[in-house]
Amino acid sequence: MKVLGIESSCDETGVAVYDTAAGLLAHRVHSQIQLHDEYGGVVPELASRDHVRQLLPLIRTVVSDAKVALGELDAIAYTEGPGLAGALLVGASVAASLAMGLGIPAVGVHHLEGHLLSPLLSINPPSFPFVALLVSGGHTQLMRVVAPGSYELLGETLDDAAGEAFDKTAKLLGLRYPGGPELAKLAECGATATTSAYAFPRPMLSQLEKNGDLNFSFSGLKTAVVLACRQRESSGQLDDQARADIAAEFQRAVVDVLVTKSRAALASCRLDSLVVAGGVGANQALRDALDCAASNGKFQVFYPEMALCTDNGAMIAFAAALRMTERQPGQNYTFNVRPRWDLAEVRAA
Repeated sequence: MKVLGIESSCDETGVAVYDTAAGLLAHRVHSQIQLHDEYGGVVPELASRDHVRQLLPLIRTVVSDAKVALGELDAIAYTEGPGLAGALLVGASVAASLAMGLGIPAVGVHHLEGHLLSPLLSINPPSFPFVALLVSGGHTQLMRVVAPGSYELLGETLDDAAGEAFDKTAKLLGLRYPGGPELAKLAECGATATTSAYAFPRPMLSQLEKNGDLNFSFSGLKTAVVLACRQRESSGQLDDQARADIAAEFQRAVVDVLVTKSRAALASCRLDSLVVAGGVGANQALRDALDCAASNGKFQVFYPEMALCTDNGAMIAFAAALRMTERQPGQNYTFNVRPRWDLAEVRAA
């Protein structure tokens, strides 16, 4: 079964072809970083227009790379949500139109389900059940995953997601868009935990100790960064080294919270496999800390390939293919998008 996957939920246009017999045949991602850079963040209308410009040429290129004809495809998968409404509509309308023209099913996929299942595309995939840590610009969640479509929410952010906190903190430090990778790079030049002049809070770890609360909160951490920057600015000491030190301590605080809560979730579920997915999953400090915790705590951590951490069509095609092995969808070419869509609402086929 060959599935063409389309991802257009935000600021990346992703297209891929996945074959259940041969694996991932081809995938490409067009990034809109340069488009949004001058605005310091994603402009939804510009994102939608760029998806319109890029999607059809990208489909032609990926199908050619995969060495398949359009007539050989068995389904077209697209991101149904969550995401930016206009951006989602571009991918959904193209998918439904192409599927109708080819007489094959169009399959809507939950964006986070795609991320969650993407480590299964790796050479060393995890086995069900496992705990998943979803960390991206818009979501921070811990899920117990029994099978595709069987998800139990263990904890989620009550305010800013981890990726969002990275981006906002980067902006406070005067870094360019996208802020997360820039902050991680700056943090490499910062003071270590033992030499740092800063001690930012680790939000909601006290609640974990008291009652096992697995939720997250990063707004207070962001406030701590604001106060530290203001204090340094008022004394004329917010130089490059101070900014690097703040970035390093901020990153340590986020990583500490994510690692501690992930370990607690594994213990609560009595599982020994952790899957990390989403853009923040590419953060090297987080990976190093989780790998260290795994070696000491006797559990395994699974990551998607680096190229599949950001939004991509491969995860959408793969998630749809998994669903289709359980149930063949009908050929209904009306489509819907869900800018807000809880992953817990997704059910097994």
